[in-house]
Amino acid sequence: MPKVLIISSPFFGYERSVGRAFEQLGYQVRIENYDEPIHPFKGWLRWRHKFSLNRERLREQSRQKYKVYIEHVFDDYKPDIVFSYNGTILKDETLDYFRLKGAKVILWMYDSVLRPDRAMCEKHIDHADVVCCFEETDVEYFAKQGKKAYFLPLACDTTVYYPQKVEKDIDILFVGTIYTSQKRIQMLERLVEHYPQLNICIYGEYKPYFKNPITWLFRKHRNTFLNYNIPPQEVNDLYARTKIALNIHHKQTFNGANQRFFEASGAGAYQICDANPFIRSVFANGEIGIYENEEQMYALIDYALTHDMSENINRAYDVIISGHTFLIRVKQMLELLEK
Repeated sequence: MPKVLIISSPFFGYERSVGRAFEQLGYQVRIENYDEPIHPFKGWLRWRHKFSLNRERLREQSRQKYKVYIEHVFDDYKPDIVFSYNGTILKDETLDYFRLKGAKVILWMYDSVLRPDRAMCEKHIDHADVVCCFEETDVEYFAKQGKKAYFLPLACDTTVYYPQKVEKDIDILFVGTIYTSQKRIQMLERLVEHYPQLNICIYGEYKPYFKNPITWLFRKHRNTFLNYNIPPQEVNDLYARTKIALNIHHKQTFNGANQRFFEASGAGAYQICDANPFIRSVFANGEIGIYENEEQMYALIDYALTHDMSENINRAYDVIISGHTFLIRVKQMLELLEK
């Protein structure tokens, strides 16, 4: 039985989604998680990093320690494939070590390599067999350097996200990280003011205590902005209860999609999503609502709340299941390895 070693930060459990897909294809799977930027990024080490005057030195020490550890794991497990999301803790020489020992290396970039904190990952492309990116602009960036990367967006884990028949008692649902995105904060705050009569549920850290205890204490709309993250199964249950799953991408997404784009439609919710070329290409026949600005977003919301959207929901679900599952993505990666 072929083996795959998955090395990943705890990326919302998607390393397990990849692992399940490999298992469906007959692979033995081992998953090794690491924390960023220090492993483990908790307890004393977390506070040490927070107040350090030389954080990069601490990160390098952590990478070196992890190098020794993960190479030992590799030697003990002897995988045929090493898969990693981003691999920010992995040194280039470690990737070379895996390949020298006969393994193929696949990297899947979930954050743009153009981000300052992903500069190390940019160099990984010279030390891996296949590099896939969530964002089309990253592929174009590498192409300008004469290097080959592949556009491969995220997907839906059908073991976690699937339709359920329950009462739809939530008018609008948003699930995602909020406090790091001014775009999301402003749009969601205006949305709540625009629809005071609706049952709107917004999950995700909005005014985190650890950022500012004062703003956390005096935050508005406590019954709407729930201000905490929720596990995937609960997200799926909420999608089943909602009439509209609202999606707002971070500003770094120019031609790609976040995980909720696939999960909302895979869970059988009617999705209203902001536009970019990739999103329009996936749902080219009006399966979901796609908006260019807030005025269009409100118009789509008003229409969906007063019309039966079940046909759109079913067609969007079929699009996801037929072309955007983790099993399909892993098959695509393996095909790229054979090129």
